[in-house]
Amino acid sequence: MQPVTTQTLQEFNILKDVPENQLQWLIEHCEREKRDEGEFIYKPDIPLRGIHFIIQGTIEFYRLQNGNKQVIAEIGSRQVTGLLPFSRANLSLGFTMCKTDVDMLVLPKPLIKTMVELHYELTQVLVMAMITRVRELTAAAQQNEKMMALGKLAAGLAHELNNPAAAIVRGSSTLKQHLQLFPETFKKLISVTMTEEQVNLVSSKMMEAIHREKQHIGLMDRSAREDEISDWLYDHDVKDPCDIPENFTEFGIGIKDLDEFAAQIPAEYLQIVLIWINNNLTTERMVADIQEASQRISELVKSVKIFTHMDGGADKQYIDIHTGIRNTLVMMQHKLRKGNITVVEEFDETLPKVHALAGELNQVWTNLIDNSIDAMEPSGKGTITIRTERDKEFVKATVTDDGPGIPPEHLTRVFDPFFTTKEIGKGTGLGLDVVMMIIKQHHGTVKVASEPGRTEFTICFPING
Repeated sequence: MQPVTTQTLQEFNILKDVPENQLQWLIEHCEREKRDEGEFIYKPDIPLRGIHFIIQGTIEFYRLQNGNKQVIAEIGSRQVTGLLPFSRANLSLGFTMCKTDVDMLVLPKPLIKTMVELHYELTQVLVMAMITRVRELTAAAQQNEKMMALGKLAAGLAHELNNPAAAIVRGSSTLKQHLQLFPETFKKLISVTMTEEQVNLVSSKMMEAIHREKQHIGLMDRSAREDEISDWLYDHDVKDPCDIPENFTEFGIGIKDLDEFAAQIPAEYLQIVLIWINNNLTTERMVADIQEASQRISELVKSVKIFTHMDGGADKQYIDIHTGIRNTLVMMQHKLRKGNITVVEEFDETLPKVHALAGELNQVWTNLIDNSIDAMEPSGKGTITIRTERDKEFVKATVTDDGPGIPPEHLTRVFDPFFTTKEIGKGTGLGLDVVMMIIKQHHGTVKVASEPGRTEFTICFPING
């Protein structure tokens, strides 16, 4: 094994301008290690032992995401990693594995303080290396966090869009088949002879039913009304079709209306007239279902557009924060229903518009709501309460869930980059770090308080940015 000299260390790009005496001190106080390919240097939550100077070989830092290996960074020959000066990280946040055989120097953790006190230039370059490395790792992990969030939203949105889209396809196909039956009805209908008064009765009753506001009818009450209509039809020898009781009940046509028809319409025409009314009501119902499904798709698309702030630029604008929160809830509707989560909105609708980046704030609401949903997953149900209010010249928003709470020992770390209490594969530990950065960008604050059964995140930021 070739000895390590100051010339060896000067081949490190970050060490090339460090005084030779400081490099010599480094060599004298480092421990030399050789690791085999495939050997782990660190695993999650293992304490970092010191600063690693890679003489030869390559190591990779990765995390497990949904059971899959996600490489965050590769550190090759003549590079530095590990516990760098002034870093808050004391535990490994992922797996560090030798991709090849590795030869390295390790400056033990207890000696880092001594280095900082004695060797300014060496400390300075290592701090710069730490800043660059953190920036690179954070940027890569934040991109992954965004892609994860986008994937979750896309999956939920696809599910939300699928239901109304399927309803439109199903409804249009059924409507087409239904309309094909009209010729036979039409032939019978044009043979009917009625007075203008009788025609007006039929027309007015049908239009009244179509435009009547639908009322919720209980299952027992609905069943009773349908039975009454079925009995009436039987008594008046109206035998076809069988969906008349259901349609007439749906549109509010009752026994009183049927008695009026029977009193005004000749008995030989009663059946065909009722069938014609029923066919029109069926068509109306199918068109209404298609319209409702189409409207649902339109609302979802509108929510996506507002959520992603497609029409906005990169500058702050005056926005209603409730619009962003509500659109976030629409985007996350599938996950909320899947988790059996109830959302309580306690909004101060008199809040003035705030000067903010709409897209950035939507990331805040998404991360906080998503974390609350995940926290309540083990219990299979829960409640999220979102409250907004004015606090002098600030907007105050709280997101509270009734989940199990955050352990006290984790409360001070929840905003740290890469820290997560979620199981491996369910989070990168950057969601709350993103929340913190965005709110700081808006000159605001984020606080958390937690106990079993209640976890509350409080956000405050100035109305005028």
